[in-house]
Amino acid sequence: MPYPIESKIVIAVSSSALFNLEESDEIFRREGERSYREWMGRNKDVPLMPGNAFHFIRRFLSLNQGYPKSQGPAEVILLSRNDPEAGLRVFNSILEYGLEIGRAAFLDGGSPYPYITAFGASLFLSANPQDVHSAIAAGLPAGLILSPGFAEDEEGELRIAFDFDGVIAGDDAEKVYRGPGGLEAFLDSEKRNAALPLEIGPMKDFFSKLATLQETQRQGGFQAPTRLKTAIVTARNAPAHERVINTLKSWGISTDEIFFLGGIEKSRILAVYKPHLFFDDQLAHIAGAAPLAACVHVPFGVANN
Repeated sequence: MPYPIESKIVIAVSSSALFNLEESDEIFRREGERSYREWMGRNKDVPLMPGNAFHFIRRFLSLNQGYPKSQGPAEVILLSRNDPEAGLRVFNSILEYGLEIGRAAFLDGGSPYPYITAFGASLFLSANPQDVHSAIAAGLPAGLILSPGFAEDEEGELRIAFDFDGVIAGDDAEKVYRGPGGLEAFLDSEKRNAALPLEIGPMKDFFSKLATLQETQRQGGFQAPTRLKTAIVTARNAPAHERVINTLKSWGISTDEIFFLGGIEKSRILAVYKPHLFFDDQLAHIAGAAPLAACVHVPFGVANN
């Protein structure tokens, strides 16, 4: 009987996002592939240090606690440029830290993004900018994870925050804002189109699956120790707020909290909300948030052209 991967919220993560591979990458650059493989082989029983995605992935997998084996909602797949031999050290490190990751693809230098869809992943987290840009260009949900977030906080919650335009939704409104009419044209367009849903963005599917799990939790479904919370943190403000709400309503999904900031620095809200993961399509917004969360840059749309 096939494993029911379609029923899971699947995150694909690269080995360089899950673990810190700076030392091994330096050996690869300085001494070449053969020395790199030999070094990884000699150190296969030495655990790798956590990378930028590590703490989030561990908290994400905690959504499975309390469920019967293999029936939890969270699944993590390792998509790695490493060859299978070097992958031994990666898997040994996974076992050392007690992470429930058993499925992987080791591609011996090949780009992992074509396998995002094959594994049913709604998100690919990587520390490789080329892989992320290639995935986004192919219309796939990928993000470049730039900061590690925090290792310990109060137990019982997984908090994920999203920018809206260029992340959950498409960038049509952003194009108007960056056009010749600027802010005035943007506000006029948003008022006229308040009832018209925006196009979907690269993280819409991931956001939707999180919302479905939240609804199950709210309705008293299986009670796991970790409760999921989501928030939208957007630079929009009234009167451009209505289209956000109507877009979510048209998709049949909701979120716990929405912050319409109108130019206030997002880091002020994130310092209070304390997300375990934060998505934004603009590096300027991530710069101030990096010490507060594991920040993910989504290089999508006009903001990144």
